[in-house]
Amino acid sequence: QVQLVESGGGLVQAGGSLRLSCAVSGSVFSINAMGWYRQAPGKQRELVAQITSGGGINYADSVKARFTISRDNAKNTVYLEMNSLEPEDTAVYYCNADLRRFSFTASRDYWGQGTQVTVSS
Repeated sequence: QVQLVESGGGLVQAGGSLRLSCAVSGSVFSINAMGWYRQAPGKQRELVAQITSGGGINYADSVKARFTISRDNAKNTVYLEMNSLEPEDTAVYYCNADLRRFSFTASRDYWGQGTQVTVSS
């Protein structure tokens, strides 16, 4: 069984920093893109940042220059370093991984359980 295990959320004041981690547990054949999404109350889930297996990176415009995504392929882990946090960043953050469990299966999306990030003004 494959699970995405997230950690690092919490409460922080505006201007502060947090670091999220997400580790893929269980045996997998390969992991393609990994990323972070967020969903604020009453809003749709949106992409925050994504990183491909080759290191290509994509950020939402609202977080560029403040957030940094990285991954450790040896540990099957993706990180999100969040700096200069704003109250508008308050949301549940979800880890996502597009992966193949076996060589003979197609890749599909897996999701973490979500971690709350709250930024107070």
